[in-house]
Amino acid sequence: MTAADADHVAATRTFYDAVAEDYAALFRDQLTVRPLDRALLAGFAELVGEDGRVADLGCGPGVVTAHLASLGLSVFGLDLSEGMLAIARREHPGLRFEHGSMRWLDLPGGSLEGVVSWYSTIHTPLDELPAVYAEFRRVLAPGGHLLLAFQCGDEPRRHEHPWGHPVTLDFRRMRPERVAALLEAAGFTLVQQTVRAADTDQGESTPQALLIARATE
Repeated sequence: MTAADADHVAATRTFYDAVAEDYAALFRDQLTVRPLDRALLAGFAELVGEDGRVADLGCGPGVVTAHLASLGLSVFGLDLSEGMLAIARREHPGLRFEHGSMRWLDLPGGSLEGVVSWYSTIHTPLDELPAVYAEFRRVLAPGGHLLLAFQCGDEPRRHEHPWGHPVTLDFRRMRPERVAALLEAAGFTLVQQTVRAADTDQGESTPQALLIARATE
């Protein structure tokens, strides 16, 4: 890990530790009000197969992890933020949540049937995404599936002092076609690319991209 990597990871951890309770309260019902997102998660679960081993990387308070478990997957959550993990364990006590970074996964190669990155790559500098996607590919068995969600766009949005907390973090937006090309270079084949309009009633300001890709055989 370079010093720049360490600084960026530390900044992300500090940000989410600070906002964890407010964030969890805001997004607790995120899937309840977004039927199209639930439909993509259901399709992903069917592709993975019942009881498939899945890692929810950057799981936050565990909302998506719990939903994937309800769809029959053998899923665990991983996050940098101990504050987020404390909430996930409190609200979903029957599930497994671990501390760690999606950049350096403590998992054997080919040990998973599925990986979910639900808005968790949006803080990664663009030049580091190829290494992150390569790590996703490493832990997936051939034919395993990856689900990525992120905001569409070109310019990052900086969040400063959210809910009055003294922290700042950039939220990076990406073009789906660029992400698809990076995934192909990392050893994936695109299965589905969906872009839905911003849900302005729920505070979204840009279109949202959801990509499903398969690890090449």
